[in-house]
Amino acid sequence: MTGGTSDGRRRRTGTEPVAARSALGLRMVLSAVYVPIFVAGAIAFAIWATRSAPGGSPGVTVLDVLAGVSAALAAVAAADLLVVSRRRRRAGTCPTSGSGGGRRDGERRSP
Repeated sequence: MTGGTSDGRRRRTGTEPVAARSALGLRMVLSAVYVPIFVAGAIAFAIWATRSAPGGSPGVTVLDVLAGVSAALAAVAAADLLVVSRRRRRAGTCPTSGSGGGRRDGERRSP
């Protein structure tokens, strides 16, 4: 593997941050907003395609493609929502991260 380290990660090449992080909160909000929108779009396009007259405009094929694209985008957004929630839970920044009450390992509960 060229340009990498022994553990499979890429070697730093310049000015990128050592501990770069994505905006997990923003990703979570966007995914949570767009999953239902894409699901609703997939359902709406699928229903429209089944009720469309032959030879109508837009055609059944176009509506089927739009339903499929909407369903695929919903799946991608749902997968991203799962990834983000897992990363937040692992980092201890998720308010619903289990029974630990948001504490990290080694932190004590105040009396």
